[in-house]
Amino acid sequence: MESRARTLWQRTEPLHAVIYFDEKCRGIGRSVGLKGFWMGYFATRTAPMGPVRPETATSVLAVFAPGMVARALPASWKIVEPGALVDLRARLAARALRGLVPGVDALAGQLAPYLMAMVEAASDLARPLFAANRPLCDRADPVERLWQLTTALREFRGDAHAAALADHGLDAPEALVLAAATGRVPREGIQLDRGWSDPEWADAEERLRSRGLIDAHSAVTARGRAERDLVEDTTDRLAGRLLGPLAESTADALLAALEAPARRVADALLPFPNPIGLPASDQAASG
Repeated sequence: MESRARTLWQRTEPLHAVIYFDEKCRGIGRSVGLKGFWMGYFATRTAPMGPVRPETATSVLAVFAPGMVARALPASWKIVEPGALVDLRARLAARALRGLVPGVDALAGQLAPYLMAMVEAASDLARPLFAANRPLCDRADPVERLWQLTTALREFRGDAHAAALADHGLDAPEALVLAAATGRVPREGIQLDRGWSDPEWADAEERLRSRGLIDAHSAVTARGRAERDLVEDTTDRLAGRLLGPLAESTADALLAALEAPARRVADALLPFPNPIGLPASDQAASG
C-alpha cells in the first residue's frame, strides 16, 4: 500500500501542479490585482481555508519562512475574496489540462468516482488543507472536478508530510536543507523560493551537522539519507490510507489510467529537479 501511495502522488501531483507551472495559471494573482507570483500563490493555495492569517498559513504550509508568508497575507484579502480565487483557480487549471491532455473530459468522468471515493472516505483529523479542499470537489465541470480531486489528494499527502517532518524533529529550514542535500530539490532555487535567508540556511545546516545528518561540506551523510528516507516512508504510510476504499485491483487500474496524463503534463511543464520534489518518470519507475 505504501508503494501505491507514492505512485498515487507521482501520478496525481502533475495534474494538480498545472496551477503552479502553466503560464496562465501562474498569472492568477496578477489577474485579480495581487502583486507577483508569490502573493498569488499564498492567497490561492490557502483560499479554501478562508481569509487566514499569516501565522496559520505558515503553520499549515510547513516549509515557508514566516516573513515571506506575511508579505502576502492578510493583505491579499483586502484585494480579493478567497471564494473568488477558489473558483478562478479551478477554471484556469481545467483550461490548462484541456490543452495538455487529449480526451481529458472523458478521462475525468472515468476517474472521478474512484478519486471521490478516496476523498470522501479519508479522515480530515489534523489535516487542515485537506479538510478545506474536500468540500470543493463537487464541481459541475468534469475537468474542474478532476483537478479539485487531485488537489484534495495532494493536500492530504502534504498534511501528512508536514506531520512526518515534525515527528522526525525537522523544522522548516532543516527539512529543506536535508531535502536539497539528498538531491530531492535544487538548493539554488528552494532556499529563495521558500524565503530563507543565508544566515537562516547556515544555522539550519549547523543544526543538521550537529545531528550527523550532513557533513562538514554540507553533503548528506548515510544517516541523513536514511532519515530523509524515513520521512518519505512515514509520509507514504500516512497517505496510503487514502487507498483504503479501493480494492488492490481497482487501485492498480486507477494508477495505470493516471500514468499517461501525468506523463504528458510533466513532460510539457515540469522542470527536473523541481521545487515540489517530483522525480522524472524514469527515476520514479526505478524507485
